[in-house]
Amino acid sequence: MDPITHGIAGALLGKSFFAKREGRIATYAAVLGAVFPDVDVFAELFTRDPLSVIRYHRGFTHSFFGLPLFAVFLAWLTRIALRKRGAPSFGMLTLIYAVGIASHILLDATTSFGTRLLNPFSADRVAWDLIFIIDFSFTAILLVPQVSAWIFREREGAQKRAWLMWIIFNLSAIVVWLLATALGFTFHLWILAVFALMLAAVFVFPLAGGRGFSISQTAWCLAGTIAMLLYVAACWVAHHAALARVAAFAAENHVNVVHIGAIPSPPSFLEWSGKVRTPDGVYQSRFDLRDAAPPVFEYLADSPHDAFTDEAINLPDARVYLWFARFPVIHSHSQGENHVIEFSDSRFSDSGKHLPNPFHLRFVLSSDGQLLEEDWSEGASGLRTRKIFEKAPGAATK
Repeated sequence: MDPITHGIAGALLGKSFFAKREGRIATYAAVLGAVFPDVDVFAELFTRDPLSVIRYHRGFTHSFFGLPLFAVFLAWLTRIALRKRGAPSFGMLTLIYAVGIASHILLDATTSFGTRLLNPFSADRVAWDLIFIIDFSFTAILLVPQVSAWIFREREGAQKRAWLMWIIFNLSAIVVWLLATALGFTFHLWILAVFALMLAAVFVFPLAGGRGFSISQTAWCLAGTIAMLLYVAACWVAHHAALARVAAFAAENHVNVVHIGAIPSPPSFLEWSGKVRTPDGVYQSRFDLRDAAPPVFEYLADSPHDAFTDEAINLPDARVYLWFARFPVIHSHSQGENHVIEFSDSRFSDSGKHLPNPFHLRFVLSSDGQLLEEDWSEGASGLRTRKIFEKAPGAATK
Protein backbone atom coordinates (compact mmCIF):
# COMPACT_ATOMS: atom_id res chain seq x y z
CA MET A 1 0.00 0.00 0.00
CA ASP A 2 1.24 3.50 -0.73
CA PRO A 3 3.02 5.41 2.09
CA ILE A 4 0.52 8.30 2.06
CA THR A 5 -2.38 5.97 2.82
CA HIS A 6 -0.34 4.31 5.57
CA GLY A 7 0.30 7.71 7.16
CA ILE A 8 -3.38 8.67 6.94
CA ALA A 9 -4.33 5.34 8.55
CA GLY A 10 -1.88 5.99 11.36
CA ALA A 11 -3.32 9.45 11.96
CA LEU A 12 -6.84 8.02 12.06
CA LEU A 13 -5.89 5.41 14.65
CA GLY A 14 -3.94 7.94 16.70
CA LYS A 15 -6.89 10.33 16.84
CA SER A 16 -9.36 7.51 17.50
CA PHE A 17 -7.64 5.94 20.48
CA PHE A 18 -4.81 8.09 21.86
CA ALA A 19 -4.99 11.81 20.99
CA LYS A 20 -7.77 12.74 23.43
CA ARG A 21 -5.68 11.59 26.39
CA GLU A 22 -2.10 11.96 25.15
CA GLY A 23 -2.33 14.98 22.82
CA ARG A 24 -0.86 15.65 19.41
CA ILE A 25 2.37 13.81 20.08
CA ALA A 26 0.34 10.59 20.16
CA THR A 27 -1.01 11.31 16.70
CA TYR A 28 2.43 12.12 15.33
CA ALA A 29 3.80 8.90 16.86
CA ALA A 30 1.01 6.84 15.30
CA VAL A 31 1.75 8.39 11.90
CA LEU A 32 5.48 7.74 12.25
CA GLY A 33 4.83 4.17 13.31
CA ALA A 34 2.47 3.64 10.39
CA VAL A 35 5.02 4.74 7.79
CA PHE A 36 8.15 3.42 9.52
CA PRO A 37 8.21 -0.14 8.06
CA ASP A 38 8.87 1.26 4.58
CA VAL A 39 12.27 2.44 5.82
CA ASP A 40 13.52 -0.78 4.22
CA VAL A 41 13.32 0.89 0.78
CA PHE A 42 16.51 2.73 1.73
CA ALA A 43 18.32 -0.60 1.45
CA GLU A 44 18.87 0.42 -2.17
CA LEU A 45 21.27 3.10 -0.93
CA PHE A 46 23.50 0.50 0.73
CA THR A 47 23.43 -2.33 -1.78
CA ARG A 48 24.26 -2.72 -5.43
CA ASP A 49 21.68 -5.49 -5.76
CA PRO A 50 19.26 -4.29 -8.49
CA LEU A 51 16.59 -6.74 -7.27
CA SER A 52 16.62 -5.20 -3.78
CA VAL A 53 12.98 -4.11 -4.02
CA ILE A 54 11.83 -7.74 -4.13
CA ARG A 55 14.67 -9.22 -2.09
CA TYR A 56 14.54 -6.82 0.90
CA HIS A 57 11.28 -4.82 0.77
CA ARG A 58 8.58 -6.01 3.17
CA GLY A 59 10.99 -8.10 5.17
CA PHE A 60 11.99 -7.70 8.83
CA THR A 61 10.58 -4.18 9.19
CA HIS A 62 7.22 -5.63 8.10
CA SER A 63 7.47 -8.63 10.44
CA PHE A 64 5.62 -9.23 13.69
CA PHE A 65 8.97 -10.32 15.13
CA GLY A 66 10.45 -6.94 14.27
CA LEU A 67 7.43 -4.96 15.49
CA PRO A 68 8.17 -4.93 19.25
CA LEU A 69 11.83 -4.09 18.68
CA PHE A 70 11.04 -1.10 16.46
CA ALA A 71 8.19 0.07 18.72
CA VAL A 72 10.50 0.12 21.76
CA PHE A 73 13.29 1.81 19.80
CA LEU A 74 11.02 4.57 18.46
CA ALA A 75 9.48 5.12 21.89
CA TRP A 76 12.94 5.45 23.42
CA LEU A 77 13.99 8.01 20.78
CA THR A 78 10.78 9.99 21.28
CA ARG A 79 11.18 10.12 25.04
CA ILE A 80 14.74 11.41 24.63
CA ALA A 81 13.74 14.04 22.07
CA LEU A 82 10.47 15.22 23.63
CA ARG A 83 10.79 14.55 27.34
CA LYS A 84 10.48 18.27 28.14
CA ARG A 85 7.46 18.74 25.87
CA GLY A 86 5.09 16.50 27.76
CA ALA A 87 5.59 13.32 25.73
CA PRO A 88 3.49 10.30 26.75
CA SER A 89 5.08 7.71 28.98
CA PHE A 90 7.53 5.19 27.53
CA GLY A 91 4.95 2.39 27.84
CA MET A 92 2.23 4.43 26.13
CA LEU A 93 4.55 5.49 23.32
CA THR A 94 5.57 1.87 22.80
CA LEU A 95 1.91 0.92 22.50
CA ILE A 96 1.17 3.76 20.07
CA TYR A 97 4.12 2.90 17.86
CA ALA A 98 3.16 -0.78 17.97
CA VAL A 99 -0.37 0.04 16.80
CA GLY A 100 0.97 2.21 13.97
CA ILE A 101 3.49 -0.42 12.82
CA ALA A 102 0.88 -3.18 13.07
CA SER A 103 -1.52 -1.17 10.91
CA HIS A 104 1.17 -0.93 8.23
CA ILE A 105 1.97 -4.65 8.35
CA LEU A 106 -1.68 -5.71 8.20
CA LEU A 107 -2.65 -3.25 5.46
CA ASP A 108 0.30 -4.37 3.33
CA ALA A 109 -0.83 -7.98 3.81
CA THR A 110 -4.22 -7.07 2.32
CA THR A 111 -2.51 -6.28 -1.01
CA SER A 112 -1.18 -8.75 -3.59
CA PHE A 113 2.52 -7.78 -3.34
CA GLY A 114 3.17 -10.06 -0.41
CA THR A 115 4.55 -9.38 3.08
CA ARG A 116 6.90 -11.59 5.10
CA LEU A 117 4.97 -11.47 8.36
CA LEU A 118 7.23 -14.01 10.12
CA ASN A 119 10.61 -12.86 8.80
CA PRO A 120 13.37 -13.89 9.60
CA PHE A 121 11.94 -17.29 10.60
CA SER A 122 9.93 -17.70 7.42
CA ALA A 123 10.47 -16.36 3.90
CA ASP A 124 6.83 -16.97 2.93
CA ARG A 125 5.11 -13.91 1.51
CA VAL A 126 1.58 -13.44 2.87
CA ALA A 127 -0.79 -11.76 0.40
CA TRP A 128 -4.51 -11.78 1.20
CA ASP A 129 -5.39 -10.12 -2.14
CA LEU A 130 -8.14 -7.92 -0.68
CA ILE A 131 -7.24 -4.34 -1.62
CA PHE A 132 -5.46 -2.94 -4.68
CA ILE A 133 -2.10 -1.43 -3.77
CA ILE A 134 -3.42 2.09 -4.55
CA ASP A 135 -7.11 2.26 -3.65
CA PHE A 136 -8.45 5.82 -3.71
CA SER A 137 -11.77 4.74 -2.19
CA PHE A 138 -9.97 3.24 0.80
CA THR A 139 -7.78 6.32 1.19
CA ALA A 140 -10.87 8.55 1.12
CA ILE A 141 -12.55 6.45 3.82
CA LEU A 142 -9.53 7.03 6.05
CA LEU A 143 -9.20 10.73 5.29
CA VAL A 144 -12.76 12.09 5.13
CA PRO A 145 -13.62 11.59 8.85
CA GLN A 146 -10.43 13.39 9.87
CA VAL A 147 -11.24 16.30 7.57
CA SER A 148 -14.77 16.44 9.02
CA ALA A 149 -13.31 16.60 12.52
CA TRP A 150 -11.10 19.50 11.38
CA ILE A 151 -14.04 21.33 9.76
CA PHE A 152 -16.17 21.14 12.91
CA ARG A 153 -13.44 21.77 15.46
CA GLU A 154 -14.81 25.32 15.97
CA ARG A 155 -17.65 27.39 14.56
CA GLU A 156 -15.52 30.24 13.25
CA GLY A 157 -14.65 29.62 9.60
CA ALA A 158 -16.40 26.22 9.53
CA GLN A 159 -18.55 27.04 6.51
CA LYS A 160 -15.52 28.17 4.53
CA ARG A 161 -13.58 25.05 5.49
CA ALA A 162 -16.50 22.79 4.58
CA TRP A 163 -16.99 24.19 1.08
CA LEU A 164 -13.25 24.36 0.42
CA MET A 165 -12.82 20.68 1.31
CA TRP A 166 -15.88 19.73 -0.73
CA ILE A 167 -14.38 21.43 -3.80
CA ILE A 168 -10.90 19.98 -3.29
CA PHE A 169 -12.17 16.43 -2.83
CA ASN A 170 -14.42 16.64 -5.88
CA LEU A 171 -11.61 18.01 -8.03
CA SER A 172 -9.44 15.15 -6.80
CA ALA A 173 -12.16 12.68 -7.76
CA ILE A 174 -12.23 14.12 -11.29
CA VAL A 175 -8.44 13.70 -11.53
CA VAL A 176 -8.81 10.06 -10.42
CA TRP A 177 -11.50 9.53 -13.07
CA LEU A 178 -9.21 10.94 -15.77
CA LEU A 179 -6.31 8.79 -14.58
CA ALA A 180 -8.44 5.65 -14.46
CA THR A 181 -9.76 6.38 -17.95
CA ALA A 182 -6.24 6.80 -19.32
CA LEU A 183 -5.26 3.40 -17.89
CA GLY A 184 -8.37 1.69 -19.24
CA PHE A 185 -10.24 1.41 -15.92
CA THR A 186 -13.11 3.77 -16.70
CA PHE A 187 -15.98 4.10 -14.25
CA HIS A 188 -19.31 5.86 -14.74
CA LEU A 189 -19.53 9.61 -14.27
CA TRP A 190 -22.63 9.19 -12.10
CA ILE A 191 -20.31 7.75 -9.44
CA LEU A 192 -18.68 11.19 -9.19
CA ALA A 193 -22.12 12.68 -8.55
CA VAL A 194 -22.79 10.13 -5.80
CA PHE A 195 -19.38 10.86 -4.29
CA ALA A 196 -20.13 14.61 -4.32
CA LEU A 197 -23.40 13.98 -2.50
CA MET A 198 -21.71 11.78 0.11
CA LEU A 199 -19.09 14.45 0.71
CA ALA A 200 -21.81 17.04 1.15
CA ALA A 201 -23.44 14.75 3.73
CA VAL A 202 -20.33 14.83 5.95
CA PHE A 203 -18.80 18.21 5.09
CA VAL A 204 -21.73 20.56 4.44
CA PHE A 205 -25.06 19.19 5.68
CA PRO A 206 -23.91 18.95 9.35
CA LEU A 207 -23.53 22.75 9.30
CA ALA A 208 -27.32 23.00 9.44
CA GLY A 209 -28.40 23.46 13.04
CA GLY A 210 -24.79 23.07 14.17
CA ARG A 211 -25.11 19.28 14.34
CA GLY A 212 -21.53 18.72 13.22
CA PHE A 213 -20.13 20.68 16.18
CA SER A 214 -21.70 18.26 18.65
CA ILE A 215 -19.53 15.43 17.33
CA SER A 216 -16.06 15.21 18.86
CA GLN A 217 -12.87 14.56 16.91
CA THR A 218 -12.63 11.17 18.59
CA ALA A 219 -16.16 10.26 17.50
CA TRP A 220 -15.51 11.33 13.89
CA CYS A 221 -12.33 9.26 13.77
CA LEU A 222 -13.83 6.24 15.50
CA ALA A 223 -16.54 6.29 12.83
CA GLY A 224 -13.77 6.35 10.23
CA THR A 225 -12.03 3.38 11.86
CA ILE A 226 -15.27 1.41 11.80
CA ALA A 227 -15.80 2.37 8.15
CA MET A 228 -12.25 1.20 7.37
CA LEU A 229 -12.91 -2.20 8.95
CA LEU A 230 -16.25 -2.53 7.14
CA TYR A 231 -14.55 -1.76 3.82
CA VAL A 232 -11.91 -4.44 4.43
CA ALA A 233 -14.69 -6.87 5.35
CA ALA A 234 -16.55 -6.01 2.12
CA CYS A 235 -13.33 -6.64 0.16
CA TRP A 236 -12.93 -10.00 1.89
CA VAL A 237 -16.46 -11.04 0.87
CA ALA A 238 -15.84 -9.82 -2.70
CA HIS A 239 -12.52 -11.70 -2.85
CA HIS A 240 -14.20 -14.90 -1.71
CA ALA A 241 -16.82 -14.54 -4.47
CA ALA A 242 -14.17 -13.71 -7.10
CA LEU A 243 -11.98 -16.65 -6.11
CA ALA A 244 -14.99 -18.95 -6.40
CA ARG A 245 -15.49 -17.84 -10.01
CA VAL A 246 -11.84 -18.52 -10.85
CA ALA A 247 -11.99 -21.94 -9.18
CA ALA A 248 -15.20 -22.75 -11.10
CA PHE A 249 -13.46 -21.95 -14.40
CA ALA A 250 -10.52 -24.18 -13.51
CA ALA A 251 -12.79 -27.06 -12.48
CA GLU A 252 -15.12 -26.84 -15.48
CA ASN A 253 -12.20 -26.77 -17.92
CA HIS A 254 -10.12 -29.42 -16.10
CA VAL A 255 -7.17 -27.04 -15.78
CA ASN A 256 -4.02 -28.47 -14.23
CA VAL A 257 -3.72 -25.90 -11.43
CA VAL A 258 -0.38 -25.04 -9.86
CA HIS A 259 -1.58 -21.86 -8.19
CA ILE A 260 -4.87 -19.97 -8.25
CA GLY A 261 -5.82 -16.46 -7.20
CA ALA A 262 -8.17 -13.51 -7.48
CA ILE A 263 -6.27 -10.22 -7.55
CA PRO A 264 -8.02 -6.90 -6.72
CA SER A 265 -8.28 -4.63 -9.74
CA PRO A 266 -9.08 -0.90 -9.87
CA PRO A 267 -11.20 1.12 -9.65
CA SER A 268 -13.75 -0.79 -7.54
CA PHE A 269 -13.59 -3.60 -4.98
CA LEU A 270 -16.13 -5.37 -7.19
CA GLU A 271 -13.63 -5.73 -10.05
CA TRP A 272 -11.09 -8.54 -10.02
CA SER A 273 -8.41 -10.21 -12.07
CA GLY A 274 -8.55 -14.00 -12.02
CA LYS A 275 -5.25 -15.90 -12.29
CA VAL A 276 -4.56 -19.60 -12.74
CA ARG A 277 -0.96 -20.76 -13.02
CA THR A 278 -0.51 -24.07 -14.87
CA PRO A 279 2.72 -26.00 -15.56
CA ASP A 280 2.94 -24.30 -18.97
CA GLY A 281 1.50 -20.80 -18.54
CA VAL A 282 -1.13 -18.59 -16.93
CA TYR A 283 -4.86 -18.17 -17.52
CA GLN A 284 -6.08 -14.70 -16.66
CA SER A 285 -9.33 -12.76 -16.82
CA ARG A 286 -10.69 -9.46 -15.62
CA PHE A 287 -14.30 -9.46 -14.46
CA ASP A 288 -16.88 -7.47 -12.50
CA LEU A 289 -18.81 -9.26 -9.77
CA ARG A 290 -21.92 -7.35 -10.84
CA ASP A 291 -21.80 -9.22 -14.15
CA ALA A 292 -23.47 -12.61 -13.78
CA ALA A 293 -21.80 -14.03 -16.91
CA PRO A 294 -18.85 -16.39 -16.33
CA PRO A 295 -15.50 -14.64 -16.81
CA VAL A 296 -13.66 -15.14 -20.09
CA PHE A 297 -10.04 -16.19 -19.65
CA GLU A 298 -7.08 -15.69 -21.96
CA TYR A 299 -4.02 -17.93 -21.88
CA LEU A 300 -0.48 -16.60 -21.56
CA ALA A 301 1.68 -19.55 -22.58
CA ASP A 302 5.26 -20.04 -21.53
CA SER A 303 7.69 -20.58 -24.35
CA PRO A 304 8.58 -24.26 -24.75
CA HIS A 305 11.25 -25.24 -22.27
CA ASP A 306 14.67 -25.97 -23.69
CA ALA A 307 18.25 -26.08 -22.43
CA PHE A 308 18.54 -22.27 -22.54
CA THR A 309 15.36 -21.73 -20.49
CA ASP A 310 16.54 -24.29 -17.93
CA GLU A 311 19.92 -22.54 -17.75
CA ALA A 312 18.26 -19.15 -17.15
CA ILE A 313 15.88 -20.51 -14.51
CA ASN A 314 18.84 -21.73 -12.45
CA LEU A 315 20.63 -18.38 -12.45
CA PRO A 316 20.70 -16.81 -8.94
CA ASP A 317 18.62 -13.72 -9.83
CA ALA A 318 16.08 -15.88 -11.66
CA ARG A 319 15.63 -18.00 -8.53
CA VAL A 320 15.01 -14.84 -6.50
CA TYR A 321 12.49 -13.63 -9.07
CA LEU A 322 10.60 -16.94 -9.18
CA TRP A 323 10.48 -16.95 -5.37
CA PHE A 324 8.80 -13.54 -5.55
CA ALA A 325 6.52 -14.11 -8.58
CA ARG A 326 3.22 -15.85 -7.97
CA PHE A 327 2.01 -16.08 -11.57
CA PRO A 328 5.21 -15.98 -13.64
CA VAL A 329 5.29 -16.15 -17.43
CA ILE A 330 8.52 -17.14 -19.18
CA HIS A 331 9.15 -16.15 -22.79
CA SER A 332 12.20 -16.98 -24.88
CA HIS A 333 13.26 -16.26 -28.44
CA SER A 334 16.34 -16.29 -30.61
CA GLN A 335 18.32 -13.12 -31.28
CA GLY A 336 20.81 -14.00 -33.99
CA GLU A 337 23.01 -16.70 -32.51
CA ASN A 338 21.98 -15.75 -28.97
CA HIS A 339 18.91 -16.63 -26.90
CA VAL A 340 16.76 -14.20 -24.90
CA ILE A 341 14.77 -15.42 -21.88
CA GLU A 342 12.33 -12.99 -20.23
CA PHE A 343 10.47 -13.35 -16.92
CA SER A 344 7.33 -11.37 -16.00
CA ASP A 345 4.69 -11.72 -13.29
CA SER A 346 1.12 -11.60 -14.62
CA ARG A 347 -0.05 -10.75 -11.11
CA PHE A 348 0.59 -7.12 -12.04
CA SER A 349 -1.14 -7.13 -15.43
CA ASP A 350 -4.81 -6.98 -16.39
CA SER A 351 -6.48 -8.39 -19.49
CA GLY A 352 -7.06 -5.67 -22.08
CA LYS A 353 -5.90 -2.84 -19.79
CA HIS A 354 -3.01 -0.40 -19.90
CA LEU A 355 -1.71 -1.12 -16.42
CA PRO A 356 2.04 -1.66 -16.90
CA ASN A 357 3.83 -4.72 -15.56
CA PRO A 358 6.35 -3.24 -13.13
CA PHE A 359 8.79 -6.15 -12.68
CA HIS A 360 10.61 -7.70 -15.63
CA LEU A 361 13.81 -9.76 -15.73
CA ARG A 362 15.69 -10.47 -18.97
CA PHE A 363 18.69 -12.67 -19.78
CA VAL A 364 20.70 -13.06 -22.98
CA LEU A 365 22.58 -16.34 -23.35
CA SER A 366 25.12 -17.34 -25.98
CA SER A 367 24.68 -20.42 -28.15
CA ASP A 368 26.74 -22.41 -25.63
CA GLY A 369 24.65 -21.21 -22.66
CA GLN A 370 26.98 -18.52 -21.32
CA LEU A 371 25.35 -15.44 -19.75
CA LEU A 372 26.03 -12.42 -21.98
CA GLU A 373 23.61 -9.86 -20.59
CA GLU A 374 21.11 -9.40 -17.76
CA ASP A 375 18.57 -6.56 -17.43
CA TRP A 376 16.10 -5.68 -14.67
CA SER A 377 13.13 -3.33 -15.09
CA GLU A 378 10.82 -1.99 -12.43
CA GLY A 379 8.25 0.75 -12.28
CA ALA A 380 5.66 1.82 -14.84
CA SER A 381 6.55 0.53 -18.30
CA GLY A 382 10.10 -0.24 -17.22
CA LEU A 383 10.59 3.28 -15.90
CA ARG A 384 13.75 2.10 -14.17
CA THR A 385 15.74 -0.30 -16.31
CA ARG A 386 19.16 -1.42 -15.14
CA LYS A 387 21.75 -3.44 -16.97
CA ILE A 388 22.95 -5.82 -14.30
CA PHE A 389 25.54 -7.56 -16.39
CA GLU A 390 26.92 -7.24 -19.89
CA LYS A 391 29.84 -9.23 -21.13
CA ALA A 392 32.37 -7.21 -23.05
CA PRO A 393 32.79 -8.35 -26.68
CA GLY A 394 35.66 -10.78 -26.99
CA ALA A 395 35.92 -11.37 -23.22
CA ALA A 396 36.90 -14.84 -22.22
CA THR A 397 34.22 -17.05 -20.73
CA LYS A 398 34.73 -18.70 -17.39
